[in-house]
Amino acid sequence: MSRPEALVTLRRATAPDAAAVADVWLRSFAAALPTVVSPRSGDDVRVYFREVVVPLRETWMAEAADGGGTVGVMVLNGSLLSQLYLDPDWRGRGIGDRFVALAKERSPQGLSLWTFQVNKPAHRFYERHGFVAVEYTDGSGNEEREPDVRYEWRP
Repeated sequence: MSRPEALVTLRRATAPDAAAVADVWLRSFAAALPTVVSPRSGDDVRVYFREVVVPLRETWMAEAADGGGTVGVMVLNGSLLSQLYLDPDWRGRGIGDRFVALAKERSPQGLSLWTFQVNKPAHRFYERHGFVAVEYTDGSGNEEREPDVRYEWRP
């Protein structure tokens, strides 16, 4: 069943939303990055979202209007787009596009982000939105030890 993006509301996440946004992150990470080993357990991720991400970062969520719950999460940390994850069943419906537009609105001077080199769909997505790859690493600087790439968007 197709779910149009218009039936999704974007809003700031609050403390009671932390578990739901962490669960979207976990589902999306598992589906999009099956070869990347997360160094954190699901419980660790939920604690991190509850104690760090939601209270200390600009955390946005996508909520399905039809009672489908939380279907996406985007986290800004200044001009760093540090997280953008969608529930696998909700990809391809324009929610990511709306999140990127919101990120650009919130940080009009520019944005940067990191994504794993193996995540080719993410590369295509961000490049479509005007981001340019500016740095490739061997992964020694991230906790997953997975080669990554830094993207930048400048207006």
